[in-house]
Amino acid sequence: MTVPNTIGMAMIGFGEVGQRFARDFLARDGVKIAAYDVLFDAGTTPNQVQAKTSPAIARAMGVMPEASAAAAVNAATYIFSAVTADRAEEVARTIAPLLRPGQIFIDVNSASPSTKRRAAAIIRKHEAVYLEAAVMAPVLKPGITVPILAGGPEAEQIAADLNMLGMNLTPVATDYGRASAMKLCRSIMIKGWEALIVDCAAAARHWDVERDVFGSLSASYPSIDWPALAVDMGERVSTHGIRRAAEMREAADMLADMGLAPDLCRAVADAQERGARKKA
Repeated sequence: MTVPNTIGMAMIGFGEVGQRFARDFLARDGVKIAAYDVLFDAGTTPNQVQAKTSPAIARAMGVMPEASAAAAVNAATYIFSAVTADRAEEVARTIAPLLRPGQIFIDVNSASPSTKRRAAAIIRKHEAVYLEAAVMAPVLKPGITVPILAGGPEAEQIAADLNMLGMNLTPVATDYGRASAMKLCRSIMIKGWEALIVDCAAAARHWDVERDVFGSLSASYPSIDWPALAVDMGERVSTHGIRRAAEMREAADMLADMGLAPDLCRAVADAQERGARKKA
């Protein structure tokens, strides 16, 4: 599997991740990108404003906005699924019948290992290639250089090809599920920490004890700048909480599949969503 002179890509989902990846890929010679997002459809103008995605935004970037998923994937070698975690399997089911043998479906959604395995089975049933991709950090600043763990039988070769285009893929398994498990186990800690700090900071502000509380935390963990961390994590929740909530519900499903109680992850998901809706 080698990278051709002209590379066709499709972004299914053209929100923050799709737009950021598209911008970086278009800086490479010979890359052509089509995109489809449900918000491109007629009658969704209010949501387009909220989500900051539209055909006009795509065209301004040099991306071809398509009226259907079928049109978007038609000439693509690489199809990136970049939606919310709760729609990952649905998108795989929608796209799979549209694919030809050899096309590569790259699932960058923060879904559970079982969701990724089901999506892989759906895609591979149509003789296309499925790459499990677990994004390990916020995308906005690093773009396509963000660390991504890759899983699947073809992960090593696909990673080599896409890394030539500037990506930062690390193959971690030839089977499906391991990459997403690594991602979501980390997310339980990070997203849970964010939710706790947001509530801690809000309560401390209400009682005018921020200096005392952060001072006490600094005494216990002197390497952490607690006031700065509270601001940073508060902004993350307010900006990305809806997507993070979907991710944490996938983490909850992962725990439930293991026979463990998912209640804490679901509570964190609710807290992330509340934090985002306050901003909205």
